[in-house]
Amino acid sequence: MPQALEQADGRWAWVVLLASLVTQALTVSFPSCIGVFFTDLQRDFQATNSETSWFPSVMGAMLHGGGPLCSVLIKHFGCRVTMMLGGMLSSLGMVVSSFSASLSQLFLTAGLITGLGMCFSFQSSITVLGFYFVRRRPLANALASIGISIGVTLWPLLARYLLETLGWRGAFLIFGGIFLHCCACGALLRPVATNVVPEPKEDLLLPPKTPTRSCLATCVSTIQYHLAFDILRHNVGFCIYVTGVAWMMLGFPLPHIFLVPYALHQGVDEYWAAMLMSVIGFCNIFLRPVAGLLAGRKSLAAYRIYLFATAILVNGLTNLLCTVLADFSGLLSYCLVYSLSTCGVGTLLFQVLMDIVPMDRFPSALGLLTVLCGVVSLISPPLAGLLLDMTNNFNYIFYVSSFLLISASLFIGGGFYAVHKKKLKQNGQAKVEDAISETTPMQGLTSEDKASTKKQLCTENICVTTV
Repeated sequence: MPQALEQADGRWAWVVLLASLVTQALTVSFPSCIGVFFTDLQRDFQATNSETSWFPSVMGAMLHGGGPLCSVLIKHFGCRVTMMLGGMLSSLGMVVSSFSASLSQLFLTAGLITGLGMCFSFQSSITVLGFYFVRRRPLANALASIGISIGVTLWPLLARYLLETLGWRGAFLIFGGIFLHCCACGALLRPVATNVVPEPKEDLLLPPKTPTRSCLATCVSTIQYHLAFDILRHNVGFCIYVTGVAWMMLGFPLPHIFLVPYALHQGVDEYWAAMLMSVIGFCNIFLRPVAGLLAGRKSLAAYRIYLFATAILVNGLTNLLCTVLADFSGLLSYCLVYSLSTCGVGTLLFQVLMDIVPMDRFPSALGLLTVLCGVVSLISPPLAGLLLDMTNNFNYIFYVSSFLLISASLFIGGGFYAVHKKKLKQNGQAKVEDAISETTPMQGLTSEDKASTKKQLCTENICVTTV
């Protein structure tokens, strides 16, 4: 018996929203607690800062870079199966990583397998919201992103507690069991009715209309479709957005990784150093719903991209405070201001993408975006660790992060402003051409033709008045 489809903006949509919130709390916010284990991993494996930094970079790269594969799985199997598969992979990677004997084994298990599993679960939770919510989509994205804030608040505290009681191996084993909750969240994603027109299927009895393509051509076409290369070629706004966000991701994750080691380096107690990341997440719990309500207002819909660029700019300027305020009270003030800008970036990141591309191509567009973000997330932390080994000064990391974020915000805001002005200019020229084309037929008429035309117009007016 076929299962009835759920309707968009229905009651079950709020259950899906809760499942998406929990999934984002379990997956995308998990790398925020890696800094708690940074010193212990470095000591146990006798590794440098640059070598240890490869662990969060590999995990972050897989968390973002598995997007095309995730879009293929969503297209063929749906969001439910993809999210449950991601939960199983995340759990498997963390359980096996607790038995790692070297950093390379840790990269393969907790970095590669767990990161890929978190990618499947996280991107499925983002994609399913676009189908379940239409009228309240900005609010739904903001409420679901509260899960990231909850995860950033709780993961460092839980990681510190488990590290002190069970060590990092026991903590990773417990994390493997926690990730299985993504399977339970995936089971709540019922099929939903969409407005996407299904592709017509050709009759097998009739000959094909187009000649059969080679296997290589089919593979290339499939890769181009799932990586949204067609949107990249024809949508200038999407090209600007992808380039700016990828450049932003070079500096955006650095404070999340190096804030706790920087606080320890400044003499802050281990417990209070881990508390700094929790403060950022706790503030975002209350700030993100407010940001979602503001972003959902119709009067601000046309300015979301500029609000997004402004949030990136403030985030970059905020990182400069961390180099000046070195004690715990100063770092706490930095976290409060930093959480405000992070709230704007996290709330508008996917909503702006949904505004730029059609919803039926959103998984492919998200896949291309996450691939680029995965590549930059792979190289950014190791380069920052190498800079730290060369200078032994954390300030340079925050300087580089500020430069990358500020330049990315100026590129996104300026690029979209130029595109908007160009569209306005083209629309103005089109209106002028239409006006000229309307007046041109009257110029070839004689005086008698014009008089007859006026008489016809007058007759029509008389008829309308009579009626």
